[in-house]
Formats: sequence, C-alpha cells, structure tokens
Amino acid sequence: MLELKAVNLKRAKVDTLVVPVCEDREIHTGKTLKSLSAAAKALAEFKGKKGDVLTLFQPAETCINRVLFFGLGNAESLSGETFRAFAGRAVKFCIDAGLPTMTIATPSVADLKIDAETIFRTLMEGVGLGNHIFDRYKQDKEKKPVKTVVLMATAAQKKTYSGLAESVAVVCGASVMAREWVTMPSNDKRPEVFAEMIRKAVQSTGLKIRVMDDRWLEKQQFGAMLAVGQGSNAKPRLVTVEYAPRGAKKTVVLVGKGVTFDSGGINLKPSGSIETMKMDMSGAAAVAGTMLAMARLKPSVKVVGVMPLVENMPSGAAIRPGDIIRSYEGKTIEIGNTDAEGRLILIDAMAWAIKQYKPDTMIDLATLTGACVVALGEKIAGVFSKDPELADAIVASGKKTFERCWQLPLPEDYKELLKNEFADLNNISSGRWGGAITAALFLSEFVGDTRWAHIDIAGPAWAKKASDYCGAGGTGFGVRLLCDLIETL
Repeated sequence: MLELKAVNLKRAKVDTLVVPVCEDREIHTGKTLKSLSAAAKALAEFKGKKGDVLTLFQPAETCINRVLFFGLGNAESLSGETFRAFAGRAVKFCIDAGLPTMTIATPSVADLKIDAETIFRTLMEGVGLGNHIFDRYKQDKEKKPVKTVVLMATAAQKKTYSGLAESVAVVCGASVMAREWVTMPSNDKRPEVFAEMIRKAVQSTGLKIRVMDDRWLEKQQFGAMLAVGQGSNAKPRLVTVEYAPRGAKKTVVLVGKGVTFDSGGINLKPSGSIETMKMDMSGAAAVAGTMLAMARLKPSVKVVGVMPLVENMPSGAAIRPGDIIRSYEGKTIEIGNTDAEGRLILIDAMAWAIKQYKPDTMIDLATLTGACVVALGEKIAGVFSKDPELADAIVASGKKTFERCWQLPLPEDYKELLKNEFADLNNISSGRWGGAITAALFLSEFVGDTRWAHIDIAGPAWAKKASDYCGAGGTGFGVRLLCDLIETL
C-alpha cells in the first residue's frame, strides 16, 4: 500500500526512514532531515555519491528505528529516472532485509530543476515496480514485498497527488502483470491457456473480451497466422479486448505479438538463442497489461487490444522454407525462414483489425528482430512509422517513462530486398543487413493508409539480470509507454 502522509520526524514513530542524499547539495528542507543527512555525510563511508548506501540506527532526539541513506550523486544530474531508480533500490533493500514498512523522505523541489509532480510520480513508480517478486515456482518463498510505503508530503501535496498515486498504482500493477506472464514458462502459457489467463484477468473489469479459436481463424482465412502455428499441437488463438467509452471520437488499436514459445520452427534456433524464447509473447503481454490499465484509467478514446497467440514448433506438420502461403489481406508470401514468424502473425492480425475497427491509429509491439538489438542494444526499443508526429509522440512517452525508444528509418528502396520471384513477398530480406528495417517494411505492406507505428521491443522486453526496479526476466516494457502515449493521442 502506498500512502502520502505528513510526518513529524521529531515525534512520529518510524521503523524505517529512507533518505535520498546528494553529494554536493542539500535537497531537504526540514531541520531533522538536514541534521540526519549531515550526520551521514560526516562518516567516511558515505558522501552521497551515486551507489553509496548507509544505515544508522536510532538517531538521537527522534523515534526512528533506522535510517537508510542512498546517494544520488551530483544534484545537477538528477532526473525522474534518478528518483525512480532510487525508490526501486530502496524497496528492494527493504525486501532483502525483511522490513515490512518504509517511509521515504521526499526531496524538496526548491533548488532542483525537477517539478514536484515528476518527483512524486517517479518515486511512486520506483516503489510500485520494485516491490515485485516473481516466486510462483519457488517452494520456499523467503522474501516478502514491502507492505506499506509512505511518501512524506505536506497536506497540500497529499491533496494534489493522491489521485496520482492511484493512477501510478494502476499502471505499475499492469506492468507487473505483464512481467509475470512473460517470465512464466512456456509449458504453462501455451496459446489456449494464455488466452484464458487474459480472459480471467479482464473478466471483472468491464472490458469486452473475445477469444477466437483455430476453426474461426480458418473460416476467416488467417493464412499467415495459421501457417506459423501448424507445427504445434497447441492451436492458435486470437484475443481481442475492447475498452469503449461512450462518446469516444477516436479509436486506437494495439496489436501485440504473442508467440508463446519460438523454437524457430524448421529453421531451429541454436543454443544460446532458444533458452529465453518464452519471452516472445512480450508484445501481447504488454498489450494485455495496457488494456487492464485502460479499464481503470478511463481515457476518452476507444482502445482495442488485438493479440495473435501461437506456438512456433518444428514437426512433420510444420511450415517449411520455400512454402508459399496466403495472408488474410490476400498477398502471398514465400517463407524464406520459419524463424521470421512474428511478422506473419502480426500482418493477419493487423489487416483484420483495420477492417474490423477502422482505427485512427494503430500501434504494434513485438519482440521482432535480433537486428534491432544489434542496432540499439538491450535497453532501447526501435520505432518505425511514416507519421513523424506519431513517432515523436512515442519517443516522448519513452523519455518520460524511461521505456526508451529511438526512431529508425523506413526507406522505400529497401523494399526491393523483400521482392520474390514466385510470390508477392518474401518473409525475410534477401540481404544480410538492416533486418529490423526490412521487417518493419514487411509489416507496412499490410496497413494501407492507416496511421501506424511499429515498436520493436526485442531488446528491452527481457532482462538477463535484475536492475534497480525490475527483477531478472520479463520487464513489462511497453505498458507504461502505451498508457502515457494514449493520453496524448
């Protein structure tokens, strides 16, 4: 539970007080906090540098049991992400130490270049995201989340930011749900099962959900999606979730790639690339999480989540390199590589969504290409769009949420690399380089004139090791990004 509260540190009983400290400037105004910070910095082992941590027990003239000091570094370098990361580190420290409650000394904004709203929001996000433990497969659940977190605030601040606390909790909760789904092993989330998980998650929210099975997909001629799933005995599903407020004048469609396990198919992935392919449904998880948040955030636009779910497996029934398939939209595609399957399920879902919902804006999220990871690394997503305003809005939301994005080009002449002698398109490029670009160009062939953006989240969807406010595994990347973006569309 997150609470904003005025706290008199001279009189109030506080079990664990968490104090952020800068090395070159005092960032607190209260006399007690200033005195505590000075006492910490007087010790040789703590100077307020980034990464410094110090614990003092039962400081004189207070009723505080322990004070945890965290160094933030130079005050000029402070940003929203600094406070988000600090709060995440603090809550993880308390989890590891078995401390059930913590009170954060919120910095004053008087001498900082950051507004109060940003400080409160990012502190809340750090707490909400950092206070998550994935232990559903552990017999011994040794660690427990922190039960209560108090952010120190004036009466005026409490009144102003209480609504912010509620909305941040909603979005962070949706991000954590997406993390859980991504980190869950593939044997527990095959397409039919994952579809039912989404149904169960949204059933009490008022959102409209539909789960379409393989027979429906065959009737509707989802040829590309069915081709990907034909090698597995777990049949594909198409899940749609709709948030439709009265009077909505715009419709936004979110499409999330949902390959619950990607073996690569006949073009089997090698060791080193296959072990984490349970995360290849991160786009679908992010879209499902975002829809959960929409039900409570209640934006004024209609939002539809479309999630094609398949398992890409090799078998005697699997699609082969050289096969030619017909997509929902009608274009034929020769399979150059069965491991370029995500784009195939996306094109059927997107073409159908455009026909079904006629969206003003459509955005897809997909762990689509290793090439994007080569280009941007493991912490930044690639954005592709022919609409500069939409691309800029995505990048801006990424900057605000620190779910960072970088726009990459969609050069028309690169389409030559997708030409095929026998079909309308090849599903992979005829060249070795620019794979993220040619994958996005392939998708662009199926969106017509719809305002559209593709976000390749192959890098940031999965974390090999824990960070300040995210454990190892699924990151839930995209939920906070999309929730912020939808407010601007």
